[in-house]
Amino acid sequence: MKFRRREFLQLAAGAAVLPVTSRTALAETYPSRPVHILVGFTPGGPTDIAARPIAQWLSDRLGHPFIVDNRPGASTNIATEAVAHAPPDGYTRLAAVSSNAINPALYTDLTFSFTRDIAMVAELQTTPMVLEVNPSVPASNVQELIAYAKANPNKVTLASFATGTIAHVGGELFKMNAGIQMVHVPYRGSAPMVSDLLAGQVQVAFDNLPSSIEFIRGGKLRALAVTTAKRWPALPDVPALSEFQPGFEANVWVGIAAPRGTPAEIVQKLNTEINAGLDDPKVAGRMRDLGAQVVKSTPAELDEAVARQTEQWAKVIHAANIKAD
Repeated sequence: MKFRRREFLQLAAGAAVLPVTSRTALAETYPSRPVHILVGFTPGGPTDIAARPIAQWLSDRLGHPFIVDNRPGASTNIATEAVAHAPPDGYTRLAAVSSNAINPALYTDLTFSFTRDIAMVAELQTTPMVLEVNPSVPASNVQELIAYAKANPNKVTLASFATGTIAHVGGELFKMNAGIQMVHVPYRGSAPMVSDLLAGQVQVAFDNLPSSIEFIRGGKLRALAVTTAKRWPALPDVPALSEFQPGFEANVWVGIAAPRGTPAEIVQKLNTEINAGLDDPKVAGRMRDLGAQVVKSTPAELDEAVARQTEQWAKVIHAANIKAD
């Protein structure tokens, strides 16, 4: 009887260790086949450009291809839905973006919940938007723009690169904080918006910094503020909007995410490898060339940040009564 009891305890102890051992072995052997990273935009855009160097880095480091799979449409919802419904086995990833924190309040018929069904793995980069004006606008700083808008309610045009994007909701947050009324003019992309801003067809815009930075440097557009919490190295003389509206932050970020339920060991392995890639001068250099800044974070930090942003943008969308096109 004593032998049997001892044997039972040994088996029980072994069973308790087995799941941990199996999970560790799973992480050690991952990946064993190609991994797909779904991008909700066409090739050549900022998200695609951010995803490709890190995909190549992971392919080289982990011995199996990490394939960028472009699934554009519906403001990233097509790609996000595919990942939300994919098996949580580590072989389907999402290039998550700031729109993923906006869409839950904008689209009421989604078949998934981003915060419930998607888990963040690692951040790649963040880029500010820039509050900019055509030089004909009589405002050389944020205070003068607000004063001009207050003196001309609903006469000043504020452009964004699409309804419901970070440019749109960031602009609405700016207007709400300033207590001003401006006419929103949505475009279908940054390029046509910037073209009309240069031509004076619209007066003010929130745009991705990489799309406008050369026009700003060339004096064809006037930058009044960046939307990061602090000033941006690429435009050190341009103030952060938070200097005028404390706490204001509306950045364009890109990260890697996975279906919720993906083994924590795989998530952590990818987080470690991606953060190592962001330390690589070649990978980081490609992102900095576009005016972006690499960002290293833990999965828990990112999940918390996404939840906070989702709540913030929901308040702005409801207050401004923004509807998806």
